Amino acid sequence: MTAPTIPASESVRQKQPAQQSNQPEQPRRKHDRLITRDMALVMLATFCFMSSNMLANPIVAGYAESLGADGMLMGAVAGSMSFISLFCRPIAGNLSDKTSKRTLVAVGTVLYFAAGLLYYFANSPIMLIMARVINGVGFACCSVCLATWMSLLLPIRHMGAGMGLYGTMNALAMAVGPALGIRAQKYIGYRLTFLSSLVLAVIMLLATLMVKNGGQPVRKKQTSITENPSTAVDIDGSASATKKHRFSIRSILEPRVVPLSLTFMMFAIAYFANQSFIVSYVQSRHLPVSSDLFFMFYAVALLVLRLGLRDLFDSKGFRFWLTVCSLGMLAMLACMTFLFNDWMLLLAAIFTAVGYGLMSSVTQAQAVVIAGRERSGIANSTYYAGIDLGMSVGPFVGGLVYGHLPAVWFYPVFMLAMPVAWLIYLLCVKRVSR
Repeated sequence: MTAPTIPASESVRQKQPAQQSNQPEQPRRKHDRLITRDMALVMLATFCFMSSNMLANPIVAGYAESLGADGMLMGAVAGSMSFISLFCRPIAGNLSDKTSKRTLVAVGTVLYFAAGLLYYFANSPIMLIMARVINGVGFACCSVCLATWMSLLLPIRHMGAGMGLYGTMNALAMAVGPALGIRAQKYIGYRLTFLSSLVLAVIMLLATLMVKNGGQPVRKKQTSITENPSTAVDIDGSASATKKHRFSIRSILEPRVVPLSLTFMMFAIAYFANQSFIVSYVQSRHLPVSSDLFFMFYAVALLVLRLGLRDLFDSKGFRFWLTVCSLGMLAMLACMTFLFNDWMLLLAAIFTAVGYGLMSSVTQAQAVVIAGRERSGIANSTYYAGIDLGMSVGPFVGGLVYGHLPAVWFYPVFMLAMPVAWLIYLLCVKRVSR
């Protein structure tokens, strides 16, 4: 707001506000752009990071089997990365609200390189688990930081569309990465496939170094000492009158986002069980299907859906999307149960995009909106906790089902996840509805 002026006449008084209101119009439009250079670089980094990690998921169980693992140990190897990430993510979320996002992404990249070398030199399932543990710590650092970084770069009025687009990049990477992994493993083997994934990590690091806004934490507004002396905050955001910091659940989780995270977890369980065992499932049933095509079909379908429905993400409520996505997941599981050719695989991939793909974007956007910009790091870590649980529980349960039941029952078992998702939602509907 400009400083008030002393008008010479009534006409001047009427013209002055009009001029004042028109002056900031142009910069506001520039600031409110949905996509900027920094946002594009962060999304590129996110795509490369997630692709390099997801590349391992559909082949690591088979890699473990080639090193002597049974069905249960195959599931444990596949799910161990996400299990570790689950416990590291709240810490990473808290740190991402207090320090530079660029720094934490660099730390995560170093850890990922160490994990990649362990994958390459692994000679037993135990070494694979060690690699997955290190990978999980790096995954927690990078995923939360990149998501929080993106939310800080977005204007609040575009948060739904922007985080929806970011979620789409994540989901596309989760499709492209596994397809690359399956295809590369056929031609160059397990070890070189894991080693080649480090190229994507290098691109991710270079992209983050080119971002002008380094992702410094958002500071809360200073509280007036006369208003509440006990909560006065200095310029660095520390409580000057508080001598000791008490631990609370809000320091590692955003309670308002937990219902969202648990609801989405049920989608993730079904999705990542499929991602980890689709190759083994097709081979065990001797189906004339190219399993790597599933992820390419899924990527294309998700991109088309996301672009076609972009105007609905900020206008439709969470219940609407939960209904649509639940039906999509059930249809996908049914298609995989009765799979007999690549056309049915295409249909399953489209329904996966409708189910898991759209639900991923909707849930992450809703989490940031609920928590607010200053707690976007904790909100994203809470959202990703649902993915971590799904990525760990899904492959583990998948290993149990794969090892103890006929292959034809693999996908029907995971249909039970959708009623559970709705039960969680209905119990917590007031927190997750807009």
